Amino acid sequence: MRGILGHGRAAALTALLMALLSWQGQSAAPRELTTEEFEKLHRQLQPPRDEAWRTIPWKLTLLEAQQQAARKKKPVFMLVRSGHPLGCV
Repeated sequence: MRGILGHGRAAALTALLMALLSWQGQSAAPRELTTEEFEKLHRQLQPPRDEAWRTIPWKLTLLEAQQQAARKKKPVFMLVRSGHPLGCV
């Protein structure tokens, strides 16, 4: 690294990187939510009740959906997601 940056610049860059790494590790501990804060956030994050997808009689198991579709002679629509369980990718 000294050949490209010179000794003084390499030392300064190393010191800067070390300071950034140590600063990153000193983040404040997350505070806990109160019950009231949680309930408020939970209400705010709920989708509106009048959205069209909420009127569909969704089935949680494929077997139940298949049996109902066979009785009504209708197709089965499946919504399948893959990826990380905390976010659809």
